[in-house]
Amino acid sequence: MGIVKIGDGLHEELRKSSAVMCRSINAQAEFWMKVGMLAEANPTIPFIEIMARQLKNADVKDPEIDAA
Repeated sequence: MGIVKIGDGLHEELRKSSAVMCRSINAQAEFWMKVGMLAEANPTIPFIEIMARQLKNADVKDPEIDAA
């Protein structure tokens, strides 16, 4: 583990985002870094596709939705 210095403004955005996403501040920062790294490595793939691939790689199943 290491220490990463970030600005106060970004830290505040991390704090607010982590509360909404039910993650710790560190987990939210790690999520943003991972997604950013994947986006830089795959610049033609949209965010939603990056997330879909990550969920598939983790063997997360799509929930079934009943149409009313």
